[in-house]
Amino acid sequence: MSMILFASIVRVRDGLPLSASTDFYHAQEFLECRRQLKALAQRLAQHPGRGSAESCDFRIYFLSSGDVACMAICSRQCPAAMAFCFLEALWWDFIASYDTTCIGLASRPYAFLEFDSVIQKTKWHFNHMSSSQMKSGLEKIQEELKCQPPAVVSLEGTDVANGLLNGHAPAHSEPAPNLRMKPVTALGVLSLVLNIMCAALNLIRGVHLAEHSLQVAQEEVGNILAFFIPSVACIAQCYLYLFYSPTRTLKVLLMLASICLGNAYLHGLRNTWQILFHVGVAFLSSYQILTRQLQERQSDYGV
Repeated sequence: MSMILFASIVRVRDGLPLSASTDFYHAQEFLECRRQLKALAQRLAQHPGRGSAESCDFRIYFLSSGDVACMAICSRQCPAAMAFCFLEALWWDFIASYDTTCIGLASRPYAFLEFDSVIQKTKWHFNHMSSSQMKSGLEKIQEELKCQPPAVVSLEGTDVANGLLNGHAPAHSEPAPNLRMKPVTALGVLSLVLNIMCAALNLIRGVHLAEHSLQVAQEEVGNILAFFIPSVACIAQCYLYLFYSPTRTLKVLLMLASICLGNAYLHGLRNTWQILFHVGVAFLSSYQILTRQLQERQSDYGV
């Protein structure tokens, strides 16, 4: 008998279902559990990153991090460690498949329905693990659950209760998967060095222009800002390359536009080669940021 019966990917901020597995269970108890899962999804933002709820003969498990949450309906015989391991595997696969911008802009339910094939494959794998694989592969997450038990959410009818058991949500933070970026490349290091150089040049020129402007004319104010804004944008590009950030694509485009517009405004103070150098470094850095993806999750659980 399968222990993981249904899985769903939802957006945390509003509970919008992004994808879900196809199921063939039509029992009244299961349909009621599906309805309760949908109601719980609407309030995930109020709960910690890892939790569970009991519903009739089933258990609902959820794991959320960032703007994406994975939820599952499991039989009561399903170990909690197995359920959370399954949800974490789904979370990593979904984040690796879809950009955060696409997730944020999704406006209709099940916008990523094609991910159902991945859910079904992962669900089948976990449901057909041998007992030896399960025992050896889930030890790490079992230790995590002992140290930091998941929240237990109370379901009342079709609505989710406002609090957890005992009335309040615990203050501990979510045990979300670590967002680790792929290793820095040699070209990435070069882009960082050039970006810092461009930021320093812009800052020095901007400060120098400000110091020699006792009574600043309107056009000189524009020139000063045209030096300072690209300088800040260059530092922001360095940060975006080194650290993961939600809506990264949108931020990269904003920084790139700031640098390009600032250098275009400085056409009278910089020659063509200087402008091409600054804009070229900005494009190189943007490319390095967008091509440096999240590191593939490690197979910690042997599944």
